Order: sequence, then structure tokens, then C-alpha cells
Amino acid sequence: MTEMLTKTRRPRTGWPAWIGYAAAAWSLLYGALGLIWAMGGPGFPFGVGDAELMGEPGFAFKVSLLGLSTPEVAGPIIAGLGALGAAAGALMARGFRSGAARWLLPAYAWITAIGLTVVVQDYRTLIVVAYTPVMLIGKVFFGWPEGVGWQVLYRPERLNLLMLLLAGVVWALTAVAYRRKVNGDCTSCGRGEVERPSTLQRWAKPATWTAFAIPLVYSVTRWAWALGFSLGIDPEFYAQGQEEGLWLAGAALATLGGIGAVLTLGLIQRWGEVFPRWMIGLRGKRVPPMLAVVPATLVAALVASAGGMYIRVVAGRGGVTAETWPLELPETLWVVWGAALFVAAMAYHQRRRGLCRACGRGETK
Repeated sequence: MTEMLTKTRRPRTGWPAWIGYAAAAWSLLYGALGLIWAMGGPGFPFGVGDAELMGEPGFAFKVSLLGLSTPEVAGPIIAGLGALGAAAGALMARGFRSGAARWLLPAYAWITAIGLTVVVQDYRTLIVVAYTPVMLIGKVFFGWPEGVGWQVLYRPERLNLLMLLLAGVVWALTAVAYRRKVNGDCTSCGRGEVERPSTLQRWAKPATWTAFAIPLVYSVTRWAWALGFSLGIDPEFYAQGQEEGLWLAGAALATLGGIGAVLTLGLIQRWGEVFPRWMIGLRGKRVPPMLAVVPATLVAALVASAGGMYIRVVAGRGGVTAETWPLELPETLWVVWGAALFVAAMAYHQRRRGLCRACGRGETK
């Protein structure tokens, strides 16, 4: 009986127990690829090996910070960082905290996470994720776009960027899990012995409303183009876009953005916690927190990375003009959108944690 009770009370481990090892394994494997590329192996996905960027070499660096990289230079760097990441991830998984490691390891994890999810990214990761449902609906129901296959969307360079973004998320989670271990907090929910004042909750509403408003700025311009309003951009370019269906595709993407903006409000509304009455079969049931947190966090990383690229592009062109503002200005706000959405999602997650079955802290919700 005593043994049964001990097993019942044993804290759940979950993802914090293995996430550091996952980060280490990914770093080791990608570092091995870097070594292969340095030795002349095929498949280098950045810079000179990025066929999509090399279509316009003069524009490559504005799109990607790695737009001018070569395997001879980048390969050894990737290999070295991969080896370092493998060691850091394993140490964090084991909870190593001696001396300066207590702050060096999480600093490395967060720098790596930001580097992979934002710094090395460009708009193409967002294109893959956003246009997948658009193309799926278009092809299944309307046979559109004609003559465009999935291989056009899922180019190897784009899939590589998507993989790097997901790896960055893994590193961010590694940092979170490590902080819980070294602080003695519950590894399952993150709560400590003493409940600390929450800065996140103070910023929840401003962040949510910001994340709601910014995508609407983008959506309005794309809907306007689809309805025949050029908004001052070059007439010839606008006419060409109409012929190619470019503005219809933009409107479809803007519609997704608009829907996402409305759903963002659920992070601070009652219907974001309990399904509303009009949802037959679900009404009155509790909304699983991860149903909102996971997509919101992913979108935050995607739009922030794309926004950073657009800022580089606009800066490289000398700023926004009266003719180019509809094309570029809304996207430069995406870094703020991503940051606000991330804060809103984390505040929602913190508020919805409820009673932790591992440590018994919190309240039943």
C-alpha cells in the first residue's frame, strides 16, 4: 500500500525532463551537417546554396542575414556551434548549475532560441505555414492556383528555415525547464514555494489589444487591393498583380490574419476559457489552454522573424515612400506584433495553469 501511494504522488516529468536532450541531439546532428558542408558536401541551404535567394543575389542579404554565406565559412561555424549546443543541452537536461554555469547555460539557450527563431529567419517560413491552408483550400475546392505544385511552396531552403524555427522553440523550452530546475520550482507548472507577483498579468491586456490591432493594418491593405484599390502603388505593378491573381492570394492570407486577430482576443475574454454556446458539441466545456498557447506562440515567432526581414529591406531601400508604404509599412510592425502576441500567450498560459497535479499548487479551474 505504501508503495502504491508513493507511485501515486511521484511528480510527473513530462517535456522538461527530456527537452534538453532533444536540443542537444538536434545541435549534434545539425553540427554534423555543418561539418559535411565545410568539407564540400551537398545541400548547403544558406547563401550561395540557397537557389531561391541566388535568383536575385543583390537582394539576398536584405532578405537573409545569411544571404551571402558560403559553406567554407559557415560550415565550420555551424559545426562548432552544434558541438557547443550538444554539450550545453546535455548539461541543462542534467540540471548542472555549478559556478557561472547557472547563468551562462540559460543565456546560451536564449541566445540560440532567438537566433534560430528570429535572426536567421526571413519571410519564407511564414509563407510556408500561412499558404499551406490557402493552397489546400484553393486546390481542393477551386483548382487554384493553376500550374503551381506543392514543390513550389515546399522548397528545401524554406523547409530548412522552418526546421530551424522549431529548433529555436525547443531551445526556448530548454531554457524554461532549466530555470525551473535550478530555482527549485515545480518542473511541471513552474510554480515555486512562494507565489511571486506576475508582471505578465499586468501586460496581458495591452499586449493582447496590440496583437489584435497590428494584423488588421496588414489585412485592410490586402483586402483593398483585392477590391480594386491600388492605394498609390505603381499602376503597372498593380495591373500585373491583378492578372496573376496576386491580390486575391494576398486577400486570402489577410483573411487568415483577420481571423487570427479576432481569436487573439480570446486570450483575455471569457470565450477563450470556456467554449461559447453557439459551438454545438463543445459549448460550456473548458478550452484546453494549449489549444491557444501553441498556435499563438508559433505565430508570434513566425511574424517576428518576417518582420525583422522587412525592417532590413526597408532600411536598405532608404525607408518607406508614398508609393511603397502599402507594400512594406504594415510588415515592419510585425516584430511588435510577434512580441505582443508572445507576451499575451504567456500571460494566458500562466493564468490558465490551474491546479498542478505534480506539486499540488494552484487552484482548480
